Parts: sequence; structure tokens; C-alpha cells
Amino acid sequence: MTPPTPTTSPALAFRVNGFATLTEGLDYAARGVTGFNFFSSRGELETALPYAELRLQAIDMAQRLAATELERGDRVAIVAESSPDFVKVFFACQYAGLVPVPLPLCINIGGHDAYVERLRGMLQAASARLTVAPADLLTTLREAAEGTEVCRVTTAAQIAAWPAADEPVEPFGPDEPCYIQYSSGSTSFPRGVLVTQRAIAANAHAIAVHGLALRPGDRCTSWLPLYHDMGLVGCCLTPVMAQVTVDYLPSTAFARRPLLWLKLLSDLGGTISFGPTFAFELCTRRAQSGGLPENLDLSRWRVAGIGGEMIRANVLAEFAERFAPAGFAAEAFVPSYGLAEATLAVTFSPLGQGLSVDVVDRGRTLEVDRRAVRSEGNGRSRAGRSFVMCGRPMPGYAVEIRDSQNLPRPERAIGRVCIHGPSLMSGYYRNDVATHGVLLEHGWLDTGDLGYLVDGQLVITGRSKDLIIVGGRNIWPQDLEWAVEHLDGVRPGDVAAFAVNRDDDSERVVAVVQCRAAGSAAQEQLRAAVAAAVRRAAGVECEVVLAPTRSLTFTTSGKLSRAAVKADYLAGVIRDIAAAPLERTGIERERLAVAS
Repeated sequence: MTPPTPTTSPALAFRVNGFATLTEGLDYAARGVTGFNFFSSRGELETALPYAELRLQAIDMAQRLAATELERGDRVAIVAESSPDFVKVFFACQYAGLVPVPLPLCINIGGHDAYVERLRGMLQAASARLTVAPADLLTTLREAAEGTEVCRVTTAAQIAAWPAADEPVEPFGPDEPCYIQYSSGSTSFPRGVLVTQRAIAANAHAIAVHGLALRPGDRCTSWLPLYHDMGLVGCCLTPVMAQVTVDYLPSTAFARRPLLWLKLLSDLGGTISFGPTFAFELCTRRAQSGGLPENLDLSRWRVAGIGGEMIRANVLAEFAERFAPAGFAAEAFVPSYGLAEATLAVTFSPLGQGLSVDVVDRGRTLEVDRRAVRSEGNGRSRAGRSFVMCGRPMPGYAVEIRDSQNLPRPERAIGRVCIHGPSLMSGYYRNDVATHGVLLEHGWLDTGDLGYLVDGQLVITGRSKDLIIVGGRNIWPQDLEWAVEHLDGVRPGDVAAFAVNRDDDSERVVAVVQCRAAGSAAQEQLRAAVAAAVRRAAGVECEVVLAPTRSLTFTTSGKLSRAAVKADYLAGVIRDIAAAPLERTGIERERLAVAS
């Protein structure tokens, strides 16, 4: 049996500086013995792909792409399955001067129409000429490509059999594009970030040096989707630029068996691994019901990165307590903040210090005055609200909190999070309207997030578009959702809270809960418990909608899309289980299985 690639390359000097393009980074990594390892849904090694072999196969495939009708700069859309084929085609595009566009992998059975619609939107927005997918998705891709500029739908194996060009290929240079990343929130109206070679080189270097302090002996473990910025940049491209080996578990395997993630970390000595808060919560719940895997050793896990959604300190504390017997140290937690529009990372918490939690007063100061005043209480009391600090900007990056007039706000004042740095996008690909909505003067970007600063550290409080405003008070929907998720019979990802306008333009709070209770008595008991939990959390009344399971919509990265849930509610697609059944509407959305 072929062993996984080694953790280190003893004959190759560890290097994270001086790479201006992805191909330069891979060319250097290929001189060593590290690489990618792809595991099955049962945790068995299926393919070991050293960077040396990846480079050879990518260049060979680039020669074959160069012999087609594609021109330099054309877009190649690739279904981003965690597989050797995806990384081969992605890097082949880099050597051939073609722009790869990672497409989401459909992991929800029954969401065919929604998946085709999503793919078609991305293919059209990117003006893709070629699409590449696993063989079992070719029919779906052909359907999605109808009416677009796609001239060929194929697989990686078929590309490898095409004739090769006689002339050597010309890789992208430092001033050229790298890839197009569609942000996880761009479900209905795709907004693609055109990431340049300079941007990926700058962000990968900052992550490796200032964010993670990568060093010889580090090894990455990931189940994160490669069509999401944290999975692609954080756990694929940055490791290549730092010669770090990566062990991949399919995202679907994590959804079914979350502890397999930790088992892989333990067995192979992983030191770096990231995930959103819900990933740690799933592991804790599974361990509480089934116990810890035998011989689990997490003592080498030095960076347990958290990002991708609001960070919940209590969930991470429970994880640390549950897995302490396996050697996990709470000091390994590293909260961070980033977004696709910045390539990936902007801020990192200090390494080896764990979580820093800021507890602030609830009530008028937070909800009306929009000030985060340090509380004398704790985050579990009604008087205090706890937020996890996401660290300081990396060198070369800056964060400002601004008001609605684009003026800077003082420390501990809540406002729009605006960022500046060397890896920010110049705009959304061929979408001037969306670009003008987020790019500010002098190269600043409005992230669409709300937050405040404490001693230079960024604290995220939510998304500006998700805010619920009742009686002049700002209420974070996450507070309501977290309160409801603690009820018996409610799981993480089962709740979406938002506000809808009444006839008098005031806002009414709605909580949609995926109901697993059977029988009208149990359902009405749950309805009363949800209303009471919302009342306790924020002092407001709400309409409780008990919806069937799999009713909520999630982005491709697993984030709850409150806007989509609200739209479904207003359109009548989501209705209370006590209401008369709807006729089939034919409207379906892709939903992440992990949330169900």
C-alpha cells in the first residue's frame, strides 16, 4: 500500500518567501517529497499525490489544454471535489495561462434543479469556455452549460488523453490573474472575485508567516470544501506555497462522521486544521453520545483555527473540555477573520493564547447606542453578551470601523467593518454594480460585516443586512438562534431568525425552526419553548414557524442564508407544519447536508 506523503522534506530548505506566482511555489515544492493525500469517506488513503507528481501531471495537462481552441485568459470551470483531479486541472490552468473557476459540489440529494441553476449562473457570470467535472456529473454539467459560452464539457481523464501542443506552455506571470472565487453568499446573483497572482502570493505569505508561523514539521488536515475560500486558499494554495503536506477528508464524510476529522489529525500528526464553530460543536455532540475514538491523540494540534461564521466561545469551551483527555489544549484555538474579497485572511489572533472573549453590556448601550461597553457580568448572564476577538490585522493590512457616512468610529463603537491590504480584490468579475457597492475611496473595502475594535483587535458582531431592528434596538439574529438551539430537540443549524415589515413599517421578528417533534402536542410545546427562549434572549415577541426539516437554506460553505430563508418565507415556500400543505412549487435550493 502506498504511504501518505511525508510531513517534511529533509533535503529541501523550508521556504515561504519570494514566490510571485502559484507556479513558482509549486515548482519549488516539487523539489521535495511533501504533497496532498486524499482519503475516502471511511478514512482510508486513496491517493498520495506528491507535489513533484502534481507538477508533472499539471504541466502535461497544460500542454493538452494549450492545443485546444482556448485562448490565454479564458475561464475553465472545475467542479471542486476534494480529489486529485481538481488540483491537477487547477494547476494545469496556472501553467497554461487559463483562469480556473472552482464550482460547488452538490452534496444534497434531491436538489438537482437548484444545483443546475446555481452552476448555470456561475458559468454565465464567468463566461466560462470549458467545464471539467467528475464523470458522474457530466450530464448535470451539460445541462447547466446550455445557453452559455461553454464549448466543451469534459473530465480530467479525458483531458489527459487529448493531443498536446508542440510549443512549451507559458505560465501566468505576477501581473496576471490566478482564479475566480465565487463568494459563499452569492447563491442567487453570483459575484466572482478575480484573484490575481499578486493577491494570492501576498495573502499566502502573510498567512504562512504572520498568521500561522508555519515551520518545518507542520502538517495540515482539512475537510473544508475546495470551492470555498478557507478551503482553497487556507488549506490548499497556502500549503503549496509553504511545502506543507495536506491530508484531505471529503466534506460529505465529515458531515456523516465528524470524528473522522479528528482521527485523521491524530493518526497522521496534523498540527494545523481549521473549521467553523459548528464543526467543533458537531464533534462534541458526537463524542458525548458515542465517546472518544480509541487512541485519539490531539496533542500535536497547535493551530485549531476558527472562522467562516460567528464564533461561539461556549461551544469551543465545551469542545476543549471534552477532548482534553485526548491531549487537546484550549490554547490551540486561533480565531481569525477573512473573506473571499480579501483572497482570504485579514486578521489572526495570537498563537498559543486561545480565545479572548469580550463581555459587554446588553440593553440600550449595545442595541441602541451601538457601543460595546465592558460588562461586569459574564456572557452567560442576561446582563452580559460575549464576543470572541478575532485578532489584529496582519502586517500590511488595516481595519477601520466606519459609520453610515463612511466616517471612522472610535474604539468600542459598533459599525461597518472596512479593510485595506495587498490582497484585496480590484472588483467583482464583470460586475460593476456589485463592485461599486463595496469598494470605497483609496482602496478600502466595505465587508458588509458589523463589528468593533478593542485594543486593535477586531470583534465581529454580525452582518449589517441581517440586523433586526425593533423599537430602535439592534438585535443580532445569532443571539436568538443560539438561544433556541439550546432547547431540547433543536439541533445546530435548525433555526433562522429575521425580521419582516408590518404594514406600519415596524418590524416583526420571525423564527423559523426545523421541527423534529412528532404529534401536535409536542409541536405546540416546542413552539411555546421557542417563543420563551427568544423572549428571554432579547425581550421581544416573535412569530414561531415550525417548518419541516431541510427547509433552511445554506451557502456552499455551510453558512445560514437568512436572506434566502426570509425570501422563502415571504414567498410561501416555507410554511408552518400546522398549515395546509402546499402544492409542489418546483422551487428547491441546495442545502448542506451537514446542517441537517
